[in-house]
Amino acid sequence: MSALADVAKLAGVSKSTASRALSGGGYVSEATRQKVSAAAAKLGYVASNTAASLVTGRTKSVGVMIPFISRWFFGEVLEGIESELRTHGYDMTLYNVHPSERSDDVFDYFLARQRFDGVIAVAVEPAESDVRHLRGLGRPLVGIGGHIPGIASIAIDDVGVARLATEHLVELGHTDIVHIGGDSGPRTDFSVPRKRRLGYDQAMDAAGLPHPRILDADMSIPGGYEAAVDVLTDARNRPTAVFAACDEIAIGAIIAARRLGIDVPGQLSVIGIDGHECAPMFALTTFEQSPRDQGSQIVDTLLSAIDRGVEPAAGVVFHQTRLRVRNSTSAAPTR
Repeated sequence: MSALADVAKLAGVSKSTASRALSGGGYVSEATRQKVSAAAAKLGYVASNTAASLVTGRTKSVGVMIPFISRWFFGEVLEGIESELRTHGYDMTLYNVHPSERSDDVFDYFLARQRFDGVIAVAVEPAESDVRHLRGLGRPLVGIGGHIPGIASIAIDDVGVARLATEHLVELGHTDIVHIGGDSGPRTDFSVPRKRRLGYDQAMDAAGLPHPRILDADMSIPGGYEAAVDVLTDARNRPTAVFAACDEIAIGAIIAARRLGIDVPGQLSVIGIDGHECAPMFALTTFEQSPRDQGSQIVDTLLSAIDRGVEPAAGVVFHQTRLRVRNSTSAAPTR
């Protein structure tokens, strides 16, 4: 493999200029950068992140904290993060922070011992001490999924979207609407289940409808299935509509209804939130939120801050959602 000196010679520049062009450290004209990059590509030269860090003080690596890997939303976010980081020549180090674990352990035993330029917290709400810890290390922190006081983050308006989803059912004439939510464990999901439940409550209150039937469920297809079986088995008290806190719960509810011989949407309407890749297969009406785009967007926010050597501007940027009406919702059936 060719050395940096060979790249510099072919590009007709000094070795230090070639190093700056390939590492991003220091000023190099765009014409020179392109010339050096072309020479490196021709010679098959790959810049060493370790060597580059000695010049720039950067590791070209970002730490990502996330509570789940196998679930659809988190997988999509990671796809967006990894793709955008790769575009900018960054590596990603993944820290799987389980809901039952203290995020402090990640900071104390992993993050502090690894070299990284910044941290992305995906649906994990660090404690104030964690945030101070990172700032003490001089590493910016950004988040996806909710509001971290004093930190830049991207999320959807969970309360507002849940209210709109419930209103969609109300506008179709449904008055007996059950909400199947999620388990709002500590430090995870930024209390997303709680916020979506609040949006449901607000919509039902505004319509003057009772809303005593709220079921907790794991934010998964099996979780939605189990909760839906419980609420749909009693034909005398069966609701005409379900607002699910996420698409996976909604899909589980549709599967339960089918196995119980309940027609969707003739006898039961179901709506979710996410834009899950399986939503079209189940003709699910949902509010799409594009988690992959959120992952790309938060990387841009973080890398911009790293390049400028500043903390990202604090506050939540709400990502746009879109209602996609399919065949899982229809007018309320006549009792």
